[in-house]
Amino acid sequence: MLQQQIIITGANGQLGTELTAALRARYGTDSVIATDIRQPAVAGTGFRLLDVMDIEALRALVTDTGAHTIYHLAAFLSASGEQRPQQAWDLNMQGLLNVLEVARETGCRVFWPSSIAVFGAHAPKTHCPQHTVTQPGTVYGISKVAGENWCQYYHHVHGVDVRSIRYPGLISHTALPGGGTTDYAVDIFHHAVRGEAYHCFLAAGTALPMMYMPDAVAGTLQLMEAPAEAINIRTAYNFAAFSFTPQQLAAAIQRHLPEFACLYEPDFRQRIADSWPQQIDDNQARSDWGWQPRYGLEEMVREMLAALTANAAR
Repeated sequence: MLQQQIIITGANGQLGTELTAALRARYGTDSVIATDIRQPAVAGTGFRLLDVMDIEALRALVTDTGAHTIYHLAAFLSASGEQRPQQAWDLNMQGLLNVLEVARETGCRVFWPSSIAVFGAHAPKTHCPQHTVTQPGTVYGISKVAGENWCQYYHHVHGVDVRSIRYPGLISHTALPGGGTTDYAVDIFHHAVRGEAYHCFLAAGTALPMMYMPDAVAGTLQLMEAPAEAINIRTAYNFAAFSFTPQQLAAAIQRHLPEFACLYEPDFRQRIADSWPQQIDDNQARSDWGWQPRYGLEEMVREMLAALTANAAR
């Protein structure tokens, strides 16, 4: 009998890199198959090349490995999606539909990440609720709204156990930025540790919801390990930790590195950021499956600087 496996698509990305490591630590290296369209920078065991646009290849991998869960992370992000909108729509939508269809056929559970990008200019800016207007102004956001509804459809019509959360901006010292509007909050640390000024592509006062990667990974695992009867949202759960502006983040870094300088030069990503909420209400996730973040801004900044400084010294 085949040992059941977990498959991760888009495993080379920012979230995929850390989620793969966490899943292997939890369930064993041999139980987690990381996949991507490109080889990882450091090749290891348990990696397969996979294009999620190829449904036959996806179906074969699930069948051959006896997989029981798919973490589908392969996608274009917000900023890169605006530069290549047709490709972003094709990958983000068809890739998800392929995963959902294979899950329907095989009985796999599915995790799929949504985003605060589902909210557009008409959603509340503060305490943005679980249920509100979703009229995004980016291809990425449009694909996430459509994806949320497809997930709910496959659950209600076909019984697929699909779960999702709306990630805020994610901050990690392990993986480099991947083309998102909130990526300044990662890149800024690399410049600070190198002793360089940072040129921020968002205005100083642009507040956005953010989260430190260890919280994002822990919350994702917590959602997937919750009993099915606790999951009352089958589109995507609001998911939050803290909000800050580029200026507030720079000030927190300067408390550790007083010479650090941040300059503000907004570009096309400012329009995207301005359309998103500044603060998210995630009470539904907290009440349904016990979500609770561990990190605040100061704890995150301290850990990011320590980790990147240690890496630079190697």
